[in-house]
Amino acid sequence: MATLLWILAVILVVAGIFAILRRQLIWGIVLIIVGLLVGPGGVSIFNV
Repeated sequence: MATLLWILAVILVVAGIFAILRRQLIWGIVLIIVGLLVGPGGVSIFNV
């Protein structure tokens, strides 16, 4: 399960970076924050 969360978090953060590069700043920031929340290394919402 942790591996799946890491993969999902990496995909979300990378998608957020690409969104920022395409000048979609708000969407990019939201994707990065969600990626950091989902990732098991951060404040995972699934560890509650």
